[in-house]
Amino acid sequence: MASWFYASEGKQQGPYPEGQFRDLILQGIVRPDTLVWSEGMAGWQKAAEIPGLIGGGAPPMVPAGGPPTMGGGGYAGGGGGSLSADFSAFGLLGRSIVFIIGMLLVIPAPWVTVWFYKYITSHIQVPGRPNFGFAGEPMDIWWALMGNALLTYAGATGISYAPLLATIANAFFAWVIMRWIVANLTSNGERLPISFQGSAIGYVGWYLLMLISTITIIGWAWVLAYWMRWICRNTEGTRREIVFTGSGWQVLWRTVVFSLACSFIIPIPWMLRWYGRWYVSQFALAPRGSL
Repeated sequence: MASWFYASEGKQQGPYPEGQFRDLILQGIVRPDTLVWSEGMAGWQKAAEIPGLIGGGAPPMVPAGGPPTMGGGGYAGGGGGSLSADFSAFGLLGRSIVFIIGMLLVIPAPWVTVWFYKYITSHIQVPGRPNFGFAGEPMDIWWALMGNALLTYAGATGISYAPLLATIANAFFAWVIMRWIVANLTSNGERLPISFQGSAIGYVGWYLLMLISTITIIGWAWVLAYWMRWICRNTEGTRREIVFTGSGWQVLWRTVVFSLACSFIIPIPWMLRWYGRWYVSQFALAPRGSL
């Protein structure tokens, strides 16, 4: 009979015989979004994703094997591994559309931003951080979120230097928003002890370089890849290094394929999911000093 493990506060609990594990489900200790593992499974999965485990039926019988290691605060692989995402095609598309509309209307920007980020983080799996989420509130930095949205209209003012000033201001607001996002990431409902320490000048510099690099047609993809690495290096407070593994070439060809496919309209939901899942998977956690 299969034995089961489940994750609680970043640690594995178990093994539990099938009957006892069923009792944990009935008691609400093991919830649909709890990460679980049993012999023969390749890795940890949410309980709701395993047929027959939640909502009746017998848990699947699988061949024997050893549980993935959770040492160092992480699952399988000694505490490291790539992030993954399980966005649904129409779920991601619908929320993206609402997010864009909310930003265009300016006033709803803080609320749609928080709503969007909560959806995104709840569908990302982070090694060693079960029930990943976002705890930010609309009024935390409402001025930056609304300012970021409002500046999209700067070009319509008729003032020649307005777009340049708006770009610099937008970059600053984006830096504020980045610090806010990182500070409000959670696991099991608790804020993670991490923070983004990149300077405002550095962030604005990367932002402007990204815009300038679009002149080269393809150079922006490499700038984006290095910018993501800079952001990862400046995210502090973790026992593991956050790394971005994507290359400029990978960013470029996937963006080209995404753009061409979306020109046919119908593939948009699936292409958005494909691109989003790939982009998330390029972020990974690694033991410090291993790179």
